[in-house]
Amino acid sequence: MALEKKTFRSGPFADFIAQGVQVGNILYMSGQIGMDDEGNVADGVLAQVELAYENLKLVLAEFGATIENVVDETYFVTDVEELMNNAEVVYTAREKAYGGTPEVSQTVLQVAALVDPRLKLEIKCIAHLN
Repeated sequence: MALEKKTFRSGPFADFIAQGVQVGNILYMSGQIGMDDEGNVADGVLAQVELAYENLKLVLAEFGATIENVVDETYFVTDVEELMNNAEVVYTAREKAYGGTPEVSQTVLQVAALVDPRLKLEIKCIAHLN
């Protein structure tokens, strides 16, 4: 029996990956980055965090969800020291995206590189749909 999935594809990598895959009432989202649909990368870690969350919200909306549905997130960063040096700014932007202190689990991982060398972070999430 085939697994029933609903997918959403968009952006510059739509030919290669789905931005979101729903299985039952769980939504698995590909890592969202600080890049717009035309491939322009936001300048600096704060702008990238803000755009990544905006991209995340767009994917959620395709599934009739909001950021309130997110239960888990993973940050992939190219320089954890840079993230920690900007932690107050980054986590203020995170709280702004969630509309307050997020009630989600979070993991931060340092990676050697992301899909574009200008990118500083990627945010991958799992959401529970109603």
